[in-house]
Amino acid sequence: MDKCKMIHRIGLRLLADQPGILQNVNRGSSKKSVACFTTLQTPKKPVPFNEMKKTYICNTKRYSSSKPKLESVGKFETPKTEGRYETGQLFLHKVFGYRGVILFPWSAQLYERDKSDHTDGKDRVPEDGSSGKQVIARTLTYYQTLVDSRDCPHINAQSEAVTFLGNNERGQSLYTIPGLDYVSQEDILPYTTSEKIPIHHELFDKFLSYDPMSSKLPQATKTLITWQEKNHMCLELSKVHQETTGDIRVTAMPFFLGAKDNQNMHEYWWRYLIRIENFSNTTVQLRERHWKTYEVHTGRLGTISGRGVVGLEPVLSKQQPAFQYSSHVSLHSPTGHMWGMFRMERPDGTQFDVRIPAYALESKIDPNSDNGPHGYHGS
Repeated sequence: MDKCKMIHRIGLRLLADQPGILQNVNRGSSKKSVACFTTLQTPKKPVPFNEMKKTYICNTKRYSSSKPKLESVGKFETPKTEGRYETGQLFLHKVFGYRGVILFPWSAQLYERDKSDHTDGKDRVPEDGSSGKQVIARTLTYYQTLVDSRDCPHINAQSEAVTFLGNNERGQSLYTIPGLDYVSQEDILPYTTSEKIPIHHELFDKFLSYDPMSSKLPQATKTLITWQEKNHMCLELSKVHQETTGDIRVTAMPFFLGAKDNQNMHEYWWRYLIRIENFSNTTVQLRERHWKTYEVHTGRLGTISGRGVVGLEPVLSKQQPAFQYSSHVSLHSPTGHMWGMFRMERPDGTQFDVRIPAYALESKIDPNSDNGPHGYHGS
């Protein structure tokens, strides 16, 4: 009898010998606990998906043997197929397995590049951010979320953070708030809990009001509402770009941060979030990155190359098929474009290139404004 029926590529499994329970299982060091992938244990008779709300979510605790120790943290709910999740909704990330809570939604345009459009492997300078092709976007909901700090060290991703361009006496500098992520509707696995502290994050109590004795979701505080309004322009996710090469999909999300003066020159800053997903059964490793940038107002073409990304050469395997990170880019033009490729390596040493979708770097600054680059700054 087949005891393992895959219903998710990340390892959401139906096992035939346990009562219904949704759990996170550690695949790393025997002394670490982490939601590396998700399994769903059910009775011998398969449970309809609409009845999974009766099951329980569990998460691993720290343990000293090869067997993970599971701890119940809440009750699983049926994922939404229509409508948005509310502020305060607790969830497991479908891809990375971490615990999180929703702060507020964003409506974003998703641009999906046809993987068969570029077969010559040559770079292009995009004129409209669409790789020289008209791409029809569809609107999807993404969520600003807090990531549970207990899971952050063990996720196959850079510790996610939101970056701001701030002001201080010594000039303007970049600063970050760790443990913030952007999650698509399809990556939400919702649950409820009666834990007194459901999410460990320094901003949880500041952003959300929570009563574990109440059946209500955590409620947004005035601090969260004010913070969202104040930082709307650099938090806003409006466009998401995807391109697939073979079985590897790259997703890019650009965010405008603001502008500053640097040696009498204007610098315009963006953050970009990149997710790389491997949909094959073959393990691959990211070895190199090669980016190109184009400044619309100056006509300047720039290149960025190097080993790995953010100091890492991540491995994408069947057990951990995705990696996510954020980085920054600055231009001397308020608008531009960015595109490139990642060089991947198979276990046999052969290499291949994966395209990064071209996307526009758009600012919220009028270059002809009397305010110059100071038309907007992050908080």
